[in-house]
Amino acid sequence: LNQRACRQFDGRPVDDDVLERCLEAAIHAPSAENKQPWVFVVVRDAATHHQIAELTRAAWRDGARSLSEGRLTPELLDDVERGIEIGLESAPVIVVVCGDRSIGHEVVLPSSVFPATQNLLLAANAVGLGSALTTLATLRGTELADLLDLPATARPMAVVPLGWPARQLGPPRRLPLAERVHVDRYGNPWGGSA
Repeated sequence: LNQRACRQFDGRPVDDDVLERCLEAAIHAPSAENKQPWVFVVVRDAATHHQIAELTRAAWRDGARSLSEGRLTPELLDDVERGIEIGLESAPVIVVVCGDRSIGHEVVLPSSVFPATQNLLLAANAVGLGSALTTLATLRGTELADLLDLPATARPMAVVPLGWPARQLGPPRRLPLAERVHVDRYGNPWGGSA
């Protein structure tokens, strides 16, 4: 209940044993037909890290920002922008999560890759790491795939920065269940009585 996006990191390294615990949790996610079509590319190399951040910034500047204006509060827009412009590069680790079309059917890749990504985010939170799910760099998927030497069958689907948070994160803000859960039919709000 306290997992939330972290967009600023303090720069301390993440040990392999901590990272491995998170990746182990990720691969225990459910997957379509139990095919487990995920591929994780752990990026620590500074030059590659910088290029992923550049792809993300380019996607943001080339239209993603304008799509977010007016939809996000000014405070959240500023936080997201700082995360893109500075924060992603301050993460000591970037995990690029891909779906392998040679293992799982293209249509069901999201139903496997995103649960694995969610497990990664939850595990990171459990060990004290900050993380965020981003997809901006995947808008430049061909460039991202080339950068990582991905085979043609592997499609980048998410980019997850991982690191120790630069500041303590408060609890996530969530709407009450009654505003998002319906019973039997849309319009019958959840009341919690069974």
